[in-house]
Order: sequence, then C-alpha cells, then structure tokens
Amino acid sequence: MSNFYSKSIELLHKCSTEYGFLASAQNISNYKRVWSRDGVICGLAALASKDEELILTFKQTLETLAKHQHRLGTIPSNVHISENITDVSYGGLAGRVDAVTWFVIGVCQFAYQQNDNSFFNKYKTQIEKCFDLLETWEFNNKHLMYVPLSGNWADEYITDGYVLYDQLLRVWALKSYNYFEKNDAISKKIENIIEQIEINFLPSSTGEKFHERAYNEVDFKDYLPCSFSPSGYKIQYDAFANSLALMLNIGSVEFQTKLIKHSFGLASESDLGLLPAFWPVITEKDEHWSLLKDNCKYEFRNYPYEFHNGGSWCMVNGFFGVALVHHKSLEQSDVILENINRANAVGEFSFYENFNTQTKEPNGVPYCAWSAAGAILLHQVRHNNFKILI
Repeated sequence: MSNFYSKSIELLHKCSTEYGFLASAQNISNYKRVWSRDGVICGLAALASKDEELILTFKQTLETLAKHQHRLGTIPSNVHISENITDVSYGGLAGRVDAVTWFVIGVCQFAYQQNDNSFFNKYKTQIEKCFDLLETWEFNNKHLMYVPLSGNWADEYITDGYVLYDQLLRVWALKSYNYFEKNDAISKKIENIIEQIEINFLPSSTGEKFHERAYNEVDFKDYLPCSFSPSGYKIQYDAFANSLALMLNIGSVEFQTKLIKHSFGLASESDLGLLPAFWPVITEKDEHWSLLKDNCKYEFRNYPYEFHNGGSWCMVNGFFGVALVHHKSLEQSDVILENINRANAVGEFSFYENFNTQTKEPNGVPYCAWSAAGAILLHQVRHNNFKILI
C-alpha cells in the first residue's frame, strides 16, 4: 500500500463522525457538516477501500440525509448536527439539484457493493419521491431537467438551464435504481434522457433540438458543452460532466475517443497535469464575467484559474481517471493518479480543495475529504478491480 493511499484513507477516518462524513477535517463551520454530494463521493471511496469503519460512516451519511428529506422529496445539501441543534440546508442562493441524484446513487451503490437489497428496499419509497421531484423539474416534460444558477456543486459558476452534469447524474441514478427494479418504464426513461442529451449536446447530431437556432450557432469542439438555456449555449468544457459522459458511454465510440484525447491533452497542457474544472477561464473581458462575479453569497472566489473558474480539483480528476480506466486507457489513468497524489501531498498532505491551474498554488479548504476520496476511488478502480455500478 502506497503512502499516498494510506494518507488518503487516514484523512477519511479523520472526517468520519457518527452522523456521516464531514466535508473537511479542518475546523471550519460550513465544512463541519454532512454534505450529500461530498458524502456520497467519500462513500464511493469507502466502498472501494473495503474499510469497514469507513463503510459504516457512509451508511450513517445516507441515513442522515434520508432522515431529513423534505416532504416534497428534496434531499438536504448538507446537515449540521450538534448536541443541541440540527441545522438542515437544502441550498443557499438556490436549491441543489445534485443533492437528490447523489443520494439515489449512494443508496444504490451501497446496496450493490454490500450485497444488501434490504438497504435498497428500506429507502425505495424515498428514492421514488426523488425521481418524482426530478421529473417535475423538467417543467416541459421533454426529459431534460431545468437547473437554476447555483443549482449544483459548481454553485458559484455560470451554468444554468439544461446543465449537462445534472442530466448525466440523473441517468446514473436511474440506471443504478433500475439494477434492482428492472422496470421497463424506467429503462425507457433512461433511453429518452440519453437521446435528448445526445441530440442537444453532441456536435452534428440529428433530431429536433430544444433550441435549434442557438445550437446552430455553437462552434462545437471534441467535448460536450456545459449547459444551454433560452439565452443560448455556454460552451465551456466541464471536466466533471465530460468524465461522467465517458463513464456512461454517451455518444459514439468515435466521439468518446476524441473526447478522451481532448481531455487528456487539456490535462497534459497544465503544469499540474490535471484537468481544470471548467475551461477556458472567464476573465473580465468576457461576456459572462458579470454573471460570474455576482454569483457568490459571501466572498468572490472565482478568479481566473481558481475555484470553478479554471481551478483544478483532485476530486474531479479522480472521476476522470475512473473514466479512463473504463475505456481501457490505463497508462493515461496512471498519469492522472500520480498527479492527483502529488497535488494531495502538497503542504505535507494538506489535501487542498483545489489549485490555481496557472500558478499551481493551493486554494480553498485544506484536509478536504473528497480530495482524498478521488484518489482512493481511482486507485481501487485501477489497481484492485473495484467496479462501480453504472
């Protein structure tokens, strides 16, 4: 076992509580909470590690989230529990759509990896409530959800409307659920969503577009753009979303090959050797700068090359590495894992939240649980044949 892997496991233990995984071992109030997406990503790493204590923490994470599901189906973005108070948040400036899909993925992954159908059945009603809610968020009943600005993990970025990342998470959640249910209606829904993703996000696709005029104005590259809305397309490369697209085999084999080449090339151009979260960066000269600079509740963090605006995240790169393994690009996945480990080790293994892609300087919170989780998950998928249900 490498020292990098051991240090990653050690951090997840430090972030473990009886209520689930905290976002960071650092004593920072907003990170001393059980988060949906952070918790499930840490949970995937826990399952991959086969560490019983971490797997128990994942179970407790899911139980905490399920306990505080809103009557309408919303899953908490995060929950803070102390001796005298429980504080439940469903989002800040906007609700978090991906809290719902990550919860479903988490329950199904836990039941699958632990061979525990009773756990799936225990939360089946709550999962179905989640899916009903996601369907209402389509608004026009055309199979793609409409996501508000700040509606997912990139909560201070510019994506809104038909956001690629959220459509793909929904597909993954439905596929995970249908592993147990084998429901024809769910299978058809998955087909319909994938069809609409491919029609509206892939270059030179056939089929009726949501926004034909805007689609025809896009100069498509060898990746799927991050989002579109009635105001048009936002064409930044979204590393997390495109990694999920590869994991879910969206598009033709030819397109997926081009996407891998583009993605690995983008990572290779960086001194960190990692993919930036979104690319290219938005600067003060760009049309979306005002949208970016005003989308923050507290302090502005999306300076060029930092945070979501071109910053590099070990967590995101963990999923890219997993996608590379999925496509048998093993040498490339080894390069990404090595670079993740190197980044996590900065500051005597400080596991920073993200890095400035231009200067390589760390940003955000140290001892970030999902930075460790990204490394663990990729290591186990690559070297110990851990199979994610997808």
